[in-house]
Amino acid sequence: MAADQLVAAANGHPASAVVRDVVDTVLGFARTLRHAGVAASPDRVEAMLSAVGHLDVLDPTAVYWAGRLTLCAGPDDLDRYDAAFAAFFGGEAPHVRKSTGPEQQRIVQSAPIETSESGEDGGEPADLATKASGDEVLRHRDVGELTIAERDQLRRLFTLLVPAVPMRPSRRRRPGPHGSVHAARTVRRALRDGGEVSRLMYHRARPRPRRVVLLVDVSGSMSPYADALLRFAHAAVRARPASTEVFTIGTRLTRVTRELRLRDPDKALTASGGAIPDWSGGTRLGEVLKAFLDRWGQRGTARGAVVVVCSDGWERGGSELLGEQMARLHRLAHAVVWVNPHKGRVGYEPLTGGMQAALPSIDHFVAGLRLAAFERLVGVITRA
Repeated sequence: MAADQLVAAANGHPASAVVRDVVDTVLGFARTLRHAGVAASPDRVEAMLSAVGHLDVLDPTAVYWAGRLTLCAGPDDLDRYDAAFAAFFGGEAPHVRKSTGPEQQRIVQSAPIETSESGEDGGEPADLATKASGDEVLRHRDVGELTIAERDQLRRLFTLLVPAVPMRPSRRRRPGPHGSVHAARTVRRALRDGGEVSRLMYHRARPRPRRVVLLVDVSGSMSPYADALLRFAHAAVRARPASTEVFTIGTRLTRVTRELRLRDPDKALTASGGAIPDWSGGTRLGEVLKAFLDRWGQRGTARGAVVVVCSDGWERGGSELLGEQMARLHRLAHAVVWVNPHKGRVGYEPLTGGMQAALPSIDHFVAGLRLAAFERLVGVITRA
């Protein structure tokens, strides 16, 4: 339905019909955008509907900007959006004025990375500033909506990611400036000093790395984010191969720790892809989690570990089983971290049955939408 129909609906139909017509119009426009190459995902369409609900639907400029700010994921979508808007609503998109005046020049000159014309005094080349700026923008982009070139650049940034390892106290102790008094060392020191206790000797628990277990959902709904999640898992295995375990979950449980120990990230992901039989398949989180706990978790893999579940929570099986197994996992693990890529989106709420069943047993519920979110996840795992 075009803009004139939208106006007619707003002028002559009851409120329920107007709402229905507005929703149909926005959904039709979203389909047009997808045909034009703009990934207008359902959550972005929902955001546009929310924005239009607070605007005047008779104002084409307001509708234009509501869609531009909610449906476009990046600069590459803007031209396609303008063309689709003009084609769908039968008019021209409002003109976007690009500033080239002194104000823009002042913004450019105040960039934090400066260069010197002669190349002396430690000046950095101009392309370094551009590259650093591009990397910063990419850190905050949705990893599921990147172009091929941006994905290649993101892979380079993932290789620079160094996940820290959570530590735990062990039974073994070592000398230290504080802690509990070491009686034997204190007595030996007193004997050397002529039998007088002149100094107390201390010892404290020696920290050891705590095991980290990652369960990565590779079902169809998680396919846009599976590559980024496995690259994060590869970085974690690379940082501490002896205390990190990685499994993929979907319709089956697959251990891919051995494949991810390959040094080259691309070779590691290729080997993992060959070992995963249910890539982009269905989701049976409850059954797969039970298989993990029966075979691995109860024997010690999850006991006292930081378990990171990377999934959107879509469950085709019964949510009751998932809730039971999550409670069982919570009793075994030191901490349970759930990474949901949709949590980073505006207006997201964990309303799916799987998320509702898992939430009571989750210690940390974090986003996994952008590289910046993965960097924050490192801190969450370390502090857990």
